[in-house]
Amino acid sequence: MKARYVRISTASQKIERQLIKNHPNEKLFVDISSGAIAFNKREKAKELLGQIKNNEVKYVSVHSIDRLGRNLYDILYTLETFEKFEVILKVDNLGLESHIAGKPNFAFKLIISVMGSIAEMERETLLERQREGITIAKINGVYKGRLKGSKESKSQFLLKHKNTIKYLNQNHSLRNVAKLCNISLSTVQKVKELYSKNDITKGL
Repeated sequence: MKARYVRISTASQKIERQLIKNHPNEKLFVDISSGAIAFNKREKAKELLGQIKNNEVKYVSVHSIDRLGRNLYDILYTLETFEKFEVILKVDNLGLESHIAGKPNFAFKLIISVMGSIAEMERETLLERQREGITIAKINGVYKGRLKGSKESKSQFLLKHKNTIKYLNQNHSLRNVAKLCNISLSTVQKVKELYSKNDITKGL
C-alpha cells in the first residue's frame, strides 16, 4: 500500500479533501503539528509507523523533507526506520526516491542530509531572530512580556490565549488544541479551567 504523509502547522478543513482528490491511490496521514516535534511523537506519524512495521505500507510520499521534521537527527532517524522496513520514500519537490531499481539511492541520502541541515538552520535562525527582537524590545522599553516577580491575573492570562479559547469552543480535543496553538497540554488545561470559571472573557 502507498501512503502520503502531510504535516501542517495549523488546521485547514479543506486540505484533506483536496489531497484525496489529487492522490486517490494513497492513504493519507495528516498531522497538525510543529516541525520541531519528533516524527515518532506525532499522532498520525505514529499510526503510519505502526502500519509500516506491520508491512502494510511499503511506499511513502511527502511534499518536502521538512514535513518529516526540522531536526536533521530526527529526519535521518526516520529515514533509517523506513530503510529497516524496506519502505521507499519519495520527496515530491526534489523528484527523488530513496531506492532505484530495488537498490538504495545514495544520492538521495546525501541530498536529504543537505536539505535537512538547511531546514534545521532555518529554524535556528528564526529562533535567534525572535530572541534578538525580544532583547531589542527590552532595551527600547517596549517589551510586553510580564515583568519578573509580577503576578498575572486570570483575565490577562486568558487574553493571551484567545486562539486556545476559540478552538476549545469548537470542541477540539485538548491535545489537538495544544498542537494548533503550539503550547503545552498543561497550558490548554489551565485555559479551559479558568475560562469555564471566568465570565469576563466569555465574549472572546
